[in-house]
Amino acid sequence: MTRNKMPEAPAAERKNNFTEVALGYTEQQAIMEAARCIRCKKPKCIEGCPVGIDISKFIKEIAEKNFSGAIKTLKEKNNLPGVCGRVCPQETQCEIKCVLGKKGGLSVAIGCLERFAADWEISNAGGEDCPKTETDGKHPPDEKTVADGKKKVAVVGSGPAGLTCAADLAKAGVSVTIFEALHEPGGVLRYGIPSFRLPKNIIEREIQYVKSLGVEIICNAIIGKLRTLDDLFKMGYSSIFIGTGAGLPVFPGAPGVNLCRIYSANEFLTRINLMGGNDPGKYDTPINTGKNVAVIGGGNTAMDAARSALRLGCDVTILYRRTEKEMPARLAEIRHAKEEGIKFTFLTQPVEFTGDKNGYVTGVKCLKCTLGEKDSSGRQSPVPVRGSEFVLPADTVIIAMGLKPNPVIQRVTAGLETAGDGSIRVNPDTMETSIKKVFAGGDIVGGEGTVIEAMGMGKRAARSIVSYFFSASA
Repeated sequence: MTRNKMPEAPAAERKNNFTEVALGYTEQQAIMEAARCIRCKKPKCIEGCPVGIDISKFIKEIAEKNFSGAIKTLKEKNNLPGVCGRVCPQETQCEIKCVLGKKGGLSVAIGCLERFAADWEISNAGGEDCPKTETDGKHPPDEKTVADGKKKVAVVGSGPAGLTCAADLAKAGVSVTIFEALHEPGGVLRYGIPSFRLPKNIIEREIQYVKSLGVEIICNAIIGKLRTLDDLFKMGYSSIFIGTGAGLPVFPGAPGVNLCRIYSANEFLTRINLMGGNDPGKYDTPINTGKNVAVIGGGNTAMDAARSALRLGCDVTILYRRTEKEMPARLAEIRHAKEEGIKFTFLTQPVEFTGDKNGYVTGVKCLKCTLGEKDSSGRQSPVPVRGSEFVLPADTVIIAMGLKPNPVIQRVTAGLETAGDGSIRVNPDTMETSIKKVFAGGDIVGGEGTVIEAMGMGKRAARSIVSYFFSASA
């Protein structure tokens, strides 16, 4: 049976707006796709899910038209199914382990089905209000409660790791407060992913679900500036989870990098996603862009920045120093970018940024490259070709060369061990840091990763915190 393709908005239409590109399955399409599952006795797909969703069960429930059962099964392990169904790289996680795919067919579209179940809940179980499932606000069966009025946990950061840790703790009866540095919760889900991939109402929906479990969220609270970890302990929190993410951009050490209209992708996307920079008629925070935009990088963030710039009316070229084969971005995102008219220049290494007398960027000086020996990433290293210099005219440059962990807390916390890149060292089994009762997870630990990987670390930390509360030494 042929895999059911996700319906999408036409490229000619979608490139002019920020509405969602993927349109979602109909009930008929979802049932047909779920029916492709061969019901393995030992489903390998679950092994590929960082949060351990019972994938076979929720797909079976969709095939049997038990959509409420499917969303209930998903939420037993995943507090953000509407997010994960849209932005998780299922093709390299759960779907790559699908036995149907290993037998020569196309794997079951697990991500599309997860999104369908989450969207079905919105449409059929209370609209935009957050309906309670059977376990909302209650304790899981056969699990002791720690809600004795004394056990409180502070979660720093409201990204996928923080939200997941907070929700799992709340389900176990722990009193949880999330401290968010920005004025709206969601972390990278809010500021880093454009609405055409992850609509804001979906983020709101997932956050409302977490809040419905009893989690308190305090915004405009920069831990490390407003308060320290010691301050949180003095306020009565028994344990702390740090999930502040990777928000420090990496810039090339190239001449001219400080010219005007050279942005980090992080800043560019934040101005659009969180500050309304794409709607100057409504918000007083427009983005200063020219007409010709060069985006440097080959990951999902580069695709997001390029496609956002396109929607602002710019002509966009992506510069990548390897070939398309080595690009780390999801294949679907590369395809979408091409369909929308974004140009790609491969085997190209930027070495300098040129500017005018007023300090604005005018171009990117580049060298052509060939591929040499494999590096630590397993990919062939780009080798610049002497004498191959050329200048790509550009009046705006967006640099998407990666992010480092946010360093605010590390700088003011004595005894907190970090790695060379500023990431926090943890026990990988418990997610506890070098400071007792302080845990961490997400990009602040593992570097720039996926949403679902961050969620997996948040769940692991939550289990460890609950175990700590029950231990004899607590």
